[in-house]
Amino acid sequence: MNFETLGPNVTNSYIFKGSEQTPFLAPRGVFVANNHLFVSDTGRNRVFIWNDLPTSEYQEPDVVLGQSSFSETGRNSGGLVSENTLHYPSGIWSDGTILIVGDAWNHRVLIWHTLPTENGQAADVVLGQPDFVSNQPNVAGIGNDPSAQTLNWPYGVFSDGSSLWIADTGNRRILFFEDIPNTNFQAADKVIGKPDFTTRDYENHEPIWPYSVKVNANKQMVVADTQFYRNLIWNKAEDAFSKPADVIIGQPDFDACGQNQFGLFPSSKSLNWTYDACFYKDGLLVNDTGNSRILWFDSIPQDHNAEATAVIGKRDFKTGSENKETLHGTASSLYWPFSISTQADKLIIADTGNHRLVITDLKL
Repeated sequence: MNFETLGPNVTNSYIFKGSEQTPFLAPRGVFVANNHLFVSDTGRNRVFIWNDLPTSEYQEPDVVLGQSSFSETGRNSGGLVSENTLHYPSGIWSDGTILIVGDAWNHRVLIWHTLPTENGQAADVVLGQPDFVSNQPNVAGIGNDPSAQTLNWPYGVFSDGSSLWIADTGNRRILFFEDIPNTNFQAADKVIGKPDFTTRDYENHEPIWPYSVKVNANKQMVVADTQFYRNLIWNKAEDAFSKPADVIIGQPDFDACGQNQFGLFPSSKSLNWTYDACFYKDGLLVNDTGNSRILWFDSIPQDHNAEATAVIGKRDFKTGSENKETLHGTASSLYWPFSISTQADKLIIADTGNHRLVITDLKL
């Protein structure tokens, strides 16, 4: 990789491809906690755990979940869904003890209340399904209305260590649990983006396709709202239950929905298929996935359509995924990065289109 394409705001960059035996295939989820690295190797239906942050291009994981061994890759481990299997895992959250995984195509969220230490270890709790052997959207199938207990393509998960937020993407909403559940099929306490738990229709001021949700120590919330090419910010997370977002990143107002704001090329204000965001220091990092870049805001924007402070992954704000740097391949730069995670000044990027992670130090 030509690390110069990442720009001047990062340093000490390197590539990580996972297990040398069976490297990553389109990894969509990444999270780091207490120097543990968690990766949803989405294309191969497994989640990897490294007990220490890897420092070389390849390193064998300490634990694999969803499969019985590092070399297995089948959907639901080549069989039927169970407490040991995964199908297209995506969002991850951990505090180094509890592990929560959005098992997206099984339409459920799995929780391990102690950090797994064995390959294929069974989850302790399942949400979105009545048991570990069910996996239909909204339990009864795609045409069924949602409830406080059901899920449909839950791509994003986040916790502050006590409460839990689930980006229930296919139901166009976010479910909130006051406490991290200890029992299967537990009902959510509140819903964000809908007036009640059974509504499926949406308004433009609501999350349309929420893929990721994050809450910082100041109780500010950011939601990557993919289908309208925007991120939504609530200055107080509790307001999200009853009010539209305070700030929109990527669009000038709630009715606007243009890919790169209908521009031929991106800008310092526009987004294209945004799938994640991450609070960093006093500001925000936003995954502009379709433009194969990450936008940095040095402070939390207070107005709609704010300009980013800097860009990571492209030489300037006007360069996107379909420019000359990708004419002969994408390996020299980021390509469709789906998620990011930070630990101190270290940034870990799921460089999904290149089937790898990029690990780097921030100079922001």
